[in-house]
Amino acid sequence: MVHTSLAAFAAAVARAAPRLRKAPIALSDAAAERIRWLLEKRNKEFLRLGVKRRGCNGLAYTLNYADEKQKFDELVEDQGVRILIEPTAIMHVLGTKMDYIEDRLKSEFIFINPNSKGSCGCGESFTT
Repeated sequence: MVHTSLAAFAAAVARAAPRLRKAPIALSDAAAERIRWLLEKRNKEFLRLGVKRRGCNGLAYTLNYADEKQKFDELVEDQGVRILIEPTAIMHVLGTKMDYIEDRLKSEFIFINPNSKGSCGCGESFTT
């Protein structure tokens, strides 16, 4: 008797518990700080991440400001920063870490994407 009611209880808890899932992207501290600064400067709510066909290998990341979440955008909140991921970009950025680097010659966001199968020599595009 105990096993049956315990099993039923465990099944009910499993059904009722919210499923936690990992965010599609993660931000480095430097990326979060830079995004926060950019959003405050432009007085915007969100940064929207997407991909478009471009370059030698087919895809390039896009970043744009956004005031509101679109119906199928994926909202990622990390370190107080809110990023919207376009629905067409989700499968291309799963597991990606976004970083920000700055040196004497340039400053840029970089994407460490475990799904990328290759990138072009100039670094402009990637393929998954």
